[in-house]
Amino acid sequence: MTATQERSVPKPVFTDAEAGAREFPDSNLRHFNYYKPRKRKQSHYEDVTVEVQPDPRHYLSQGWLYGFADGKGGYPLEWTVLKAWGSDRPVPERYPGSGGQGYEWPAHGWHEFRDPNEEWEQSIYRNNSNVVRQLNQNIEAARQSKAFEQWNRNWVQFVAQHVGAWMHVDHGLGLYLFANANRRAPTNMHNTAISVNSMHRIRSAQDLALYNLTLSEEIEDFDGAAHLETWASDPAWQGVRETAEQLTAIWDWAEAVFAANVVFEPLVGELFRSNLVQQAAPGNGDFVTPTLIGAAEYDYAERDLRYTKAMFQPLVSDKEFAQHNTEIMQSWLETWVPRCLSAARTLQPLWSQPDAKPPRFEDGLDRAKSRFGGILADLGLRIPKELNQ
Repeated sequence: MTATQERSVPKPVFTDAEAGAREFPDSNLRHFNYYKPRKRKQSHYEDVTVEVQPDPRHYLSQGWLYGFADGKGGYPLEWTVLKAWGSDRPVPERYPGSGGQGYEWPAHGWHEFRDPNEEWEQSIYRNNSNVVRQLNQNIEAARQSKAFEQWNRNWVQFVAQHVGAWMHVDHGLGLYLFANANRRAPTNMHNTAISVNSMHRIRSAQDLALYNLTLSEEIEDFDGAAHLETWASDPAWQGVRETAEQLTAIWDWAEAVFAANVVFEPLVGELFRSNLVQQAAPGNGDFVTPTLIGAAEYDYAERDLRYTKAMFQPLVSDKEFAQHNTEIMQSWLETWVPRCLSAARTLQPLWSQPDAKPPRFEDGLDRAKSRFGGILADLGLRIPKELNQ
């Protein structure tokens, strides 16, 4: 046997100049001290979220490392007309060793936002997988017990047409409103919270689509395609469709989140889910559909609305731009409240379709308006006169 000749390959030489080579007292710690925590002790959510997206006003010493074809770099603050303290300061001229240019730390108020849900990668998968697992168990239990055979025939058609139509709202807002707003928001704390909201809506649309397929298998003559015609041409849905499409066309990321979560959801979303479907379903022999609708309702009421309030409350009390932000949000209310009320009223014929009727439409709308007024009170905003239309 002949010996294999050793190949001449350059060998790595470590000089201790490479990134991460230097040892510090806290080099091996898994929590950090480069940001100001919301409470006395930083949380794991903050450790994995705060400042993950760099910013030239903080630590990105050589400016934005990426940009767009028009020359804008990173995450321009002008992607919303709202402002947080420090927003009007020019981006500092940064270079190695330049420091913070004397700016108060942190450089601007957008970085003060913390998601009260403390959403991060692990919690996103854990929470959504728990919801899907429970829904699958509920539906499988209903299949085994032949629960779908107990539905009123009128209700079967209602679910096929109108409950199925709501998946188009969830899909459109999740994919084209919240996913887009996530990319435009200025900090990683905003991005993470908004992207979770996007996933809630997309998952809800998927839940309804899969449920539609299950019902097509379990219920004879169930029309799994009925929701397409309903969404496209049913007069009762055209107001909702028009408003949802207008929402997806909003350029300003903050207006998009505000219009969807502060205005559209309480006046239209909760009106349909809580005051129609969940009220009518049990009387028509359906104890399964409310579990799907209830999961989406919980996502909004207990998680998405919670982060939305925490996002906008500091802006209406901002130490530099409180008046500016309040006037902007009031103008958004003047625009979107009439549109959402009009969309809600076009849904009124749906209240008369089930055999077992839900409470009156006007009673449900009054509850929705009261809920909406409470949200505005929490944000310190005035109830617009358009709410009385």
